[in-house]
Amino acid sequence: MQNIDRRKFIGKTALAGIGLAGAGALITACKRKPDVEVSGLPPILNGAPKGKKLKAGLVGVGARGTGAAINFISAGPDLEIIALADVFQDKIDACRERFASFNLPIPAENCFVGFDGYKKLMALPDIDVVLLTTPPQFRPEHFLEAVSNNKHVFLEKPVAVDPVGIRSVITTGKKAEAIGLCVVTGTQRRHQEDYIEIYKQVMNGAIGTITSAKAFWNQDHVWFREREAGWNDMEYMIRNWNNFCWLCGDHILDTHVHNIDVINWFMGKHPVKAIGYGGRHRRVTGDQYDFFSIDFDYGNGVSSHSMCRQIDSCANGTGEVIMGTEGYTNCVNTIWDLKGNVKWQFEYPKDENGNSMNAVKIPPYVQEHMHLVHAIRTGNYVNEAEQTALSTLTAIMGRTAAYTGRAITWDEIFKSDMDLGPAKIEFGPVDMVFETPVPGTPVIV
Repeated sequence: MQNIDRRKFIGKTALAGIGLAGAGALITACKRKPDVEVSGLPPILNGAPKGKKLKAGLVGVGARGTGAAINFISAGPDLEIIALADVFQDKIDACRERFASFNLPIPAENCFVGFDGYKKLMALPDIDVVLLTTPPQFRPEHFLEAVSNNKHVFLEKPVAVDPVGIRSVITTGKKAEAIGLCVVTGTQRRHQEDYIEIYKQVMNGAIGTITSAKAFWNQDHVWFREREAGWNDMEYMIRNWNNFCWLCGDHILDTHVHNIDVINWFMGKHPVKAIGYGGRHRRVTGDQYDFFSIDFDYGNGVSSHSMCRQIDSCANGTGEVIMGTEGYTNCVNTIWDLKGNVKWQFEYPKDENGNSMNAVKIPPYVQEHMHLVHAIRTGNYVNEAEQTALSTLTAIMGRTAAYTGRAITWDEIFKSDMDLGPAKIEFGPVDMVFETPVPGTPVIV
């Protein structure tokens, strides 16, 4: 197998661009006439509409995948999971058992094990939709196969781990659009009613012109698995995927991409440059950082401080804040003026005692699947592949700035030939170098 030197973060230009590297509208939160209709937002539904039965296949049947499948069948009537694919038989067995407990059996002949299992699943003619929830390293290849087989797609975030994968996702998204295949991604905040209502307020000038932002996802260390007897290199890494950059993209992609995506959404553009730092002190497996602190430059003097950390026994919190010339917001439920007085708040549903439930009526993890089914059944087309690819690339730009200590521009990262992972993915020994990145060391370009 190819030996991957983790110092090769920025590569040579692999592509002159797809006409997207410089894309992005001007920041659109300047003051407007009140109650201007904001277009392009997903519908908030109590349930997906009735229509043709939709049969789905799940690729990647771990905890997140099984959860996504349950969210899908909860989205409306006549929705069914009929096939599974995963590299591990025990994962498939556990998922089938979970669905059998709901009296929703999945036929054994529709379950496919191995690295090529997804191809066999997507070749099934009865499948209308595929849910792609494997470690994100595999997302671009699986997405291309799904569209090539004429399937609508739910694409979990992040959608890739490197620029080569990002460009693949954008290209495949264009193919899906050309043939009318709907694509919804796992950026659930864009489908969450309180976020959407705050977004409308901001676009109507509630905080004036955006001047700065911050985004944060600070939490305890997440799961890891010790290597078990009999596991070869590839099996160990895939079962421990959340701890290897080539599989998950580091936690700035795996989790913090949600917050980064919100900032891009409200800004109406992606940043033009990133500079920052990070480090590793407490982790015991894998090759990732414990923390990142990134400044994303959106141009015209506007920047967003973006930070994430996974270390136990520290102050934690997750969210976003956007500042404007006339106020600021937490993006989810409240807008304040510059003196800290509440200007507007989202009103949550109340319980039987009249108390606020502090949560939207339909969980966003279900709402995003309602949107996908709604689009398929009504013809109100949706394709979120490119917007989520650009937010994922924003996170990759920040990660690369921290790993290298360099200022990384959008054009540089968009055109980079960075391609993480082995040349061939198969069970057995893996010839890769897993050195923790050291900023300021020579970078091979």
